[in-house]
Amino acid sequence: QVQLVESGGGLVQPGGSLRLSCAASGFTFGTYTMYWYRQTPGKEREMVAGISRYGTATNYAESVKGRFTISRDNEKNTVYLQMNSLKSEDTAVYFCKAAKDSQTYWGQGTQVTVSS
Repeated sequence: QVQLVESGGGLVQPGGSLRLSCAASGFTFGTYTMYWYRQTPGKEREMVAGISRYGTATNYAESVKGRFTISRDNEKNTVYLQMNSLKSEDTAVYFCKAAKDSQTYWGQGTQVTVSS
């Protein structure tokens, strides 16, 4: 049974930091490209960051470059998103996604709220 379980979300003040985790099981994690997406009500889900199978390549949305860092630990079947200098506009539900060829898996999401 495939599972992607996000954790680490919560309420943080502007300028603060959070680290999201996504624990994977039920598939060969190290062969999948991993992503973090986010979504706010009434808007489409947008890609935040992606990381290649071995972690050698990453890409980021322009809005988070220099503030967010994606990483992965293939021994622990986990992908991370370190979020620094958070802004109110980063408030969203954050999802992780695993992708390989035409196969895609999604987690259930974790809420991040940036507010004073």
